[in-house]
Amino acid sequence: MLLIFAALLPAQEVIDRIVAWVENDIILLSDVRHLGKFQLLVDGKSEEEPKLLDRLIDQWVVQIEADASRFPRPSDAEIDQAVTALKNSFGSPEKYEERKKQSGLSDEEIRDEIATQLYLSNYLDSRFRPAVQVDAKAIEEFYKTAVLPRAKARGQEPPSLESSRETIQEALVQKEIDDQAEKWLQESRTRIHVQRALDEGKQ
Repeated sequence: MLLIFAALLPAQEVIDRIVAWVENDIILLSDVRHLGKFQLLVDGKSEEEPKLLDRLIDQWVVQIEADASRFPRPSDAEIDQAVTALKNSFGSPEKYEERKKQSGLSDEEIRDEIATQLYLSNYLDSRFRPAVQVDAKAIEEFYKTAVLPRAKARGQEPPSLESSRETIQEALVQKEIDDQAEKWLQESRTRIHVQRALDEGKQ
């Protein structure tokens, strides 16, 4: 089963159709556009549809692996926390509601998509974090090349290395997890059968 939440399309839009077959599953045009709406909500812009389809194919790969390992779904409390964090990132409830209106997503759709993203990211974290190691030298190098220049550019007093160490370490761990996950996905893409139809016909 695909880890995708389809949005309802306005009546004047093209009837929903299949835009890709991934093994024995399908991805719909509405799935692609739904992810675009979520990106618009979070980032203020969305990627082109071919790139969105790539992301949905990657999500399919991750979910198949996560489901096979019986990886636990995020708890309601974890989802609530992520929803709250998203709302707080806008600075005010009014700004969040304005962006939500632009995206066209309902509260339920937003919560479902956040649950999806948590499930995927939590699985990737559990899969790759145990093998990631960050040494003191890497932390010090990041502090010198990123933290100090950023503080200087903003005219701010830079934090000390010690007070930044934990944050820097986590940032470097996350980057390594992302790098390892991308390598794994590249390899996985070569082993699955994908037939794309996004560019066929009028969209």
